[in-house]
Amino acid sequence: MGVQTYEALNRSRQTSLASECEIADSGWARMKGLLGRSQKEFHPGKGLWLLPANSIHTIGMSFPIDVAYLDKTGRLIRLYHSLPPFRVAAIRFKTHSILELPAGTLARTRTEVGDTVEFRQSMKGAM
Repeated sequence: MGVQTYEALNRSRQTSLASECEIADSGWARMKGLLGRSQKEFHPGKGLWLLPANSIHTIGMSFPIDVAYLDKTGRLIRLYHSLPPFRVAAIRFKTHSILELPAGTLARTRTEVGDTVEFRQSMKGAM
């Protein structure tokens, strides 16, 4: 049985943000996040959905990431483009979950604050 993955879709722009988005829904999974992964492993199409979460850090990471803060309805309320390693992002108390993406994904998909993201269970992780 594989890791449960989701497809993250920007409904407002009709674009795919991640076709293989893992979910980090336990304390340990959220704390570990992308630590120990390489930029090669976290390539375009990948994503990590932290649920619940209202802030993140990139301490201990070796590559930048794009970060999208979502409210309970999936609306984007804060974005970070190419957040470098060894940074702490702001706490946003209205944030319900956070989507981490390979750097450049938000710009490539023209994703903006106010857009709505939908998560669909992917069949790739169901094997």
